[in-house]
Amino acid sequence: MKLKSILMATAIMMLTSCSLIAQNSKNSQNSKTLVMYFSWGGTTEKMAKMISSSNGGELFRIEPTKAYPTSYTPCTEVVKEELDNGIFRQVKKAPDFSKYDTIFVGVPVWWHTAPTLMTHFLEENKEALKGKTIIPFCTYQATYRAETLQAIVDATPTASHKEGYGTTNPNQNDVDAWLKKIGLGK
Repeated sequence: MKLKSILMATAIMMLTSCSLIAQNSKNSQNSKTLVMYFSWGGTTEKMAKMISSSNGGELFRIEPTKAYPTSYTPCTEVVKEELDNGIFRQVKKAPDFSKYDTIFVGVPVWWHTAPTLMTHFLEENKEALKGKTIIPFCTYQATYRAETLQAIVDATPTASHKEGYGTTNPNQNDVDAWLKKIGLGK
């Protein structure tokens, strides 16, 4: 009789533990994560989709109210002028930041830093980003990865931050390794 009670209690504890593990797994999969990005040539978008596919985060593309030129050289000239003169393009639509705890922020490297479109947008929303966890990522042709990731951190002073990531050629294995390293991967 006593053995039966012990076995019954053990079975109940095991079932409860399995239920809690399943619930925690479900909660982490449904965590409130946003993968917000601006992409001009498609590489940053490719990386954003990789992040989202690995962690289930909701994708949100930042779009300027006035599009950038689609040809490389004219685009770089416009971007340089904006950077030199403190010109900030506005964003068409902002996500509802209140729905998210963790926000990945992705950009291409433009003139050695993050596009003013994104940094200005982040600065304008610093109160909405207060207490969130911001994780920067970037794509680039040459370098200035660290400066670009730091520009995103600097534009979000009311948030906490995790280690960012930058690459010239995003691939799923490298993205997954980074996400695992920062505690947000499979």
